[in-house]
Amino acid sequence: MEMQPGQMAYDRAITVFSPDGRLFQVEYARESVRRGTATAGVVAKDGVVLVADRRIANPKLAEASSVEKIHQIDEHIGAATAGLVADARVLVDYARLASQINRVTYAEPISLEVLVRRICDYKQQYTQYGGVRPFGTALLIGGYDDTGVHLFETDPSGSLTSFKASSIGGNRTPVMELFEQKYTSGMDMDSAVLLALEGLQQSMEDPSNLGSVEICTIQKEKGFTRLNSEQIQKYVTRLAPKEKGSKS
Repeated sequence: MEMQPGQMAYDRAITVFSPDGRLFQVEYARESVRRGTATAGVVAKDGVVLVADRRIANPKLAEASSVEKIHQIDEHIGAATAGLVADARVLVDYARLASQINRVTYAEPISLEVLVRRICDYKQQYTQYGGVRPFGTALLIGGYDDTGVHLFETDPSGSLTSFKASSIGGNRTPVMELFEQKYTSGMDMDSAVLLALEGLQQSMEDPSNLGSVEICTIQKEKGFTRLNSEQIQKYVTRLAPKEKGSKS
């Protein structure tokens, strides 16, 4: 394909808008998120569940536990990531630091929306200055504070949206379609975990491959909990009969 004179400038420079008002580097960063494996989050009445597909390139040799897609930010906040793993780690470290500074300064846990806005402001700076590139990662940030239970989605441009249920990463459209059909407000945590798992299953080429899933819950009173493989397997087993029934 032949390039028009000057087109490469819009393509490469983060600070230059194209004539139709687009920042190509930010759009390419979004594409990096779409190449990541899917993650999903669902709000329950007393907390949030985050699930992630942590498939690895060489499952026979790699230690699955070394692939962390869901991170604890604070006792009341967790974040699921999609996109470039190293970029995500930098944002997670930034979020943890901001959260701890808030505790030391004000002697109280940070509000979820304040933290998400801080992260998004940080991301946005990387879309406005030369010599840097945008973060090639999106975060689903879930938890609770004095105002209730929340789930936020952030993208490489620094924008944020609050959702009752959402998905980021590869093949998210069928996941969102399922959530639109099946989500009901006031779900208990058990139902929310099953719905999140069923949603994640929609993004997979092989729907039976739920063995590599990571599940974390953030609940009032209980805080951040990472489910072990035995607990995850119980949920996967409970989901299986439904899938068989739907095919008959």
